Amino acid sequence: MGKDYTQLAKKIVENVGTEENVISFFHCATRLRFKVKETSKVDIDTLKQLEGVITVINSGGQIQVVIGNHVDQVFDTILKVTKLKADDSMNIDDAGASGEKKKLINVFMETISGIFAPALGIMSGAGMLKALLILLTSLGVMDSSMSTYRILYAGADAIFTFLPIILGYTAGKKFGCNPFVAMALGMALVYPDMTAAYSAGEALTFLKIPVVMVNYTSSVMPIIISVYVLSKLDKVLKKVIPEVLKMFLVPMLEIIVMVPATYLAIGPVMDKFGKLLAAGYTGIVSFNPILAGGLLGLIWPAAVLFGLHWGFVPIVINNIATLGRDTLFVITGPNNMAQAGAALGVFLKTKNKKLKELSGPAALSAILAGITEPAIYGVTLPYKRPFFIGAIFSGIAGAIVAAVGAGAPTVLGMSLLSLPGYIGTGFVGLLIACAIAYFGSAITTYLVGFNDDMIAGEKKTEEIKTKEETSSVEKVSAV
Repeated sequence: MGKDYTQLAKKIVENVGTEENVISFFHCATRLRFKVKETSKVDIDTLKQLEGVITVINSGGQIQVVIGNHVDQVFDTILKVTKLKADDSMNIDDAGASGEKKKLINVFMETISGIFAPALGIMSGAGMLKALLILLTSLGVMDSSMSTYRILYAGADAIFTFLPIILGYTAGKKFGCNPFVAMALGMALVYPDMTAAYSAGEALTFLKIPVVMVNYTSSVMPIIISVYVLSKLDKVLKKVIPEVLKMFLVPMLEIIVMVPATYLAIGPVMDKFGKLLAAGYTGIVSFNPILAGGLLGLIWPAAVLFGLHWGFVPIVINNIATLGRDTLFVITGPNNMAQAGAALGVFLKTKNKKLKELSGPAALSAILAGITEPAIYGVTLPYKRPFFIGAIFSGIAGAIVAAVGAGAPTVLGMSLLSLPGYIGTGFVGLLIACAIAYFGSAITTYLVGFNDDMIAGEKKTEEIKTKEETSSVEKVSAV
């Protein structure tokens, strides 16, 4: 029988300001994400103290409750014990609904995460299946001409081939328009007749206007911008079309307008932008691979902490669509190994039973599944030194990976199980980099990065904070 998360679910909702304060909520691999009306009603300190909560992050008005690997169970329990409904939609124009003026970077990151987070699970799963097929073919267990291989590969590759359809749906939800119309727009971009026309070099026109033929399979930028424009058109049409005609007339007019607009203008422009983006990234890394890789690896842990890593997701997928492979997530991937190693170092060094129970599973989760939140928020970051040791070895590993030119043909979260997916150019160098990141972080943390006195120091700091808060309350009461 599974663990009962009823009390945890109730306490989480209570401390985000109750159901009335929640605009929308959903979850990613490890976090519950609440969009709230007023962040002042959220008791972050109490949330952090709840058993089962690793930490809490306020990212531009979005309250992220880091749970770990069982986040989906807590999420389902919240749906059962409250009237809240799963909803990851948030119109970008309503980004300031909480009454707080947001920075543009926060709006951008929230938008990107809202579009890509719901799809990352299936993309990672499909990527892992591709990695498994690569391993089986390299070992001679399977052959790419086998029907069994072809059927499994179809399942693994379909998500990337028809990515505009998936992103059409998630972007439609995020921008607040009909997600099924947005999906239809994505379908039009990868419609077999149109992809065949592109492959054949056929010249097409729309009302005698020449169409710039582009291969939209696996593309990212065109569908996202098209759906954003669609969301604007959707608002206008719903205002002017009578209620009795809306059900069929709004979708029909949206398709009539947006499919040609995408093929004639939005698609070609964004395809060009995507190619320039890929060329710019390649140029920067190629200029000095060791320096670029080292810096990316070094800053990546901090980027993950502040949610800035979401800004790189479109670049990664665009690299795969444009260049056929990505190196960015491969350069930054050893960070997972480094944080796993740092957590292992803490696990081996500490004699504290509670910390051992926390650090052991966290280290395993990071190295086997590439999920680092339990290791970072629960183990390495609270004691600072292990986190920074992990960041340093992440930088060293990133420099090695960039130098050997390792890459991946699909989206993969780096872990021990996904390593076969990186077989190809620079694979041996990647293995060496991962070993250095993992064992280097573990050994250094064990030797100089952690001791149990840090636990006592952390408790003392908390006691001082509590005394200061109590003293402040007493002074106010006295007045």
